[in-house]
Amino acid sequence: MRHQPLSAEPTRQLEDDKVIVTRWDFAPGAETGWHRHPHDYIVIPLVDGVMRLQTAEGCHDSEVKAGATYRRQAGVEHNVINAGEGHFAFVEIELKASREEK
Repeated sequence: MRHQPLSAEPTRQLEDDKVIVTRWDFAPGAETGWHRHPHDYIVIPLVDGVMRLQTAEGCHDSEVKAGATYRRQAGVEHNVINAGEGHFAFVEIELKASREEK
């Protein structure tokens, strides 16, 4: 019998005409589900952890450190999974501003 994966818990903190800010909380094994970002975005880990990124090309595990900010471009379909043994959380900031405004 196949079990339903745990879902990560998104909490929308802010949305305006420039950004969407969402906090994501993950129990061990929880995942975002497959999705694609329409905007470039920045991720700020709040705790140390192991993040598994699934894409069409396969899986990749990364050890992430609290405060070690990184950014990604829009468009890649992916799923994020907490591959660690403890709670994991990050803040995601999606940048709505058009490239012409940058």
